[in-house]
Amino acid sequence: MKTKKAQMKIQQMAFMLIAVTLFFVFVGLFVLVIQFSNLKESSSVLEEKNALLLVTKIANSPEFSCGGAFGGGRISCIDSDKVMILRENINKYEGFWGVENIEIRKIYPLSEYLECTGANYPNCSIIRLKQSNIGEEHSNFVSLCRKESVGGNIEDKCELAKLIIAYE
Repeated sequence: MKTKKAQMKIQQMAFMLIAVTLFFVFVGLFVLVIQFSNLKESSSVLEEKNALLLVTKIANSPEFSCGGAFGGGRISCIDSDKVMILRENINKYEGFWGVENIEIRKIYPLSEYLECTGANYPNCSIIRLKQSNIGEEHSNFVSLCRKESVGGNIEDKCELAKLIIAYE
C-alpha cells in the first residue's frame, strides 16, 4: 500500500514539474513575441535615422559642401556651383555614396519646377545628379548657396532647399 501512495506522489510531482515547466515556456514565448514585435519597429526607426544621417553626411561631404567659401564652416550648406560641375562628371562617382538617387530641390524662394542644365542655371529649381526610381526617398533641409554678381560686387546668395536621396 505504501508503494502505491509513493508512486502516486511521484506521479503528481512529475505532472506538477511538467506543468510548471510548460507555464514558464509559454511565458518565455510570450516575452519573445513582444520583443520581436518591438525589434521590427526599432529596426524601421533605426533605418530612418540612418537615412537622415546619410543625407546630412552627403550634404557635408567636400563634393557638396560650401566649406569656407561662404564665411565660415556652415553645416548642411551645399555649394550649387560645385554641384552643377559635379553633375557633369557624376559617372566618375558611380557607387561612391551608395545611393540610387540624388536630387536637390529649391524650396524658397518659390519658382517654377524646372530642371537645371548648363543653359538655364541658376534660374532653375531642381538639380538631379543621379536619377533612379529604385528605393525609398529620404530628405533633409539644406542651404543652397552660390556666388552672384550684383552691381559689380560678388555676393553670397543662399536659398532653402531639400536634399533628397533614395537607396535600396
